Amino acid sequence: MERIRVGVIGIGNMGSSHARQFAAGKVPGAALTAVCDINPQRLEWAKTRLGTDVGLFANADEFFEAKCADAVVIATPHYDHPPLAIAAFEQGLHVLAEKPAGVYTKQVREMNEAAAKSGTVFSMMYNQRTNPIYQKVRDLVHSGELGELKRVIWIITNWYRSQSYYDSGGWRATWAGEGGGVLLNQDPHQLDLWQWICGMPKRVRAFCYYGKYHDIEVEDDVTAYVEYANGATGLFITSTGEAPGTNRLELSGDRGKIVVEDDRLTFWRLRVSEREFNAAYKGGFGSPEVWKCEVPVTGENSQHLGIFKNWINGILKGAPLLAPGHEGIRGLELSNAMHLSSWTDAWVDLPIDEDLFYQMLQERINKSTFRKKTSDRTLDVSGTF
Repeated sequence: MERIRVGVIGIGNMGSSHARQFAAGKVPGAALTAVCDINPQRLEWAKTRLGTDVGLFANADEFFEAKCADAVVIATPHYDHPPLAIAAFEQGLHVLAEKPAGVYTKQVREMNEAAAKSGTVFSMMYNQRTNPIYQKVRDLVHSGELGELKRVIWIITNWYRSQSYYDSGGWRATWAGEGGGVLLNQDPHQLDLWQWICGMPKRVRAFCYYGKYHDIEVEDDVTAYVEYANGATGLFITSTGEAPGTNRLELSGDRGKIVVEDDRLTFWRLRVSEREFNAAYKGGFGSPEVWKCEVPVTGENSQHLGIFKNWINGILKGAPLLAPGHEGIRGLELSNAMHLSSWTDAWVDLPIDEDLFYQMLQERINKSTFRKKTSDRTLDVSGTF
């Protein structure tokens, strides 16, 4: 197969951008052959912007029946990611899903099982994994250069969103439409990078604040504390209500400290490990000698296009995936654990109780009396495709 026929389901903000990338020939070995959306206005946009050779479909069933694609990009509202991916796998299609993998891990686990049975190439749109800075941080941690992890702190509050943003669609920031707030919409990249670099913690205690800064029913401010099996701890702070915000990742280990902020990586490297110094030093006050290192970071931050190219190369050439689809469940489990901890006002062990999470999510959907005025009513709250 020399060329992969690609379809895009969901051509809203992200999906339309993805469709244009393929239509413009920016992904070698791939061609856009179809798009699908329940919104007639988006199909009209596609008709005028993507060319006459691109098929237009008003629902997913018609798209799959047409058999006009070998691979599909899913860029719909969150709840639809797993069922659409499963339907694609059953058709033998390769899948690239937008983040998050889904809303709850129980559903995403079913998606992963379907992917494994299909034998197709499944990737997630975790485009931050293409960032050379985070790749280097991961290398410093996994190679042992930082030593054993002691603490990780990520403050990610530069997600400021106005009320008008939330009012732009009826499905936004609702339990039924989006399944959560800042954790499900803005933070999946950071939660994925967190576990990609540091691994999964053993338990989580989180405090979520719902509609703290906006007229919404889901969380827009979160502080979460985690513990790892080796005794390391972590803190994750996020919000869509702070301006100006902060994006700072700090990792402390036995051999120093790494800080990523303002697109710069700084490594304070200890000449001897802290544990060795602590055991041997007899001078009372004192600390290990530390060197502030300028760590070389090379490579292109190719973002979405890099993930697309990697996925297509995975299909055509068997290239290893930078963001394998089955790993999408990990960051989502962190998000689910934070919600569950907040709902139960208690620690949550990982892996989480998936049935309890699903039950409590359904309770919030069923008991919701939240109504909001929106500027765009073209999508209903279910977001069903």
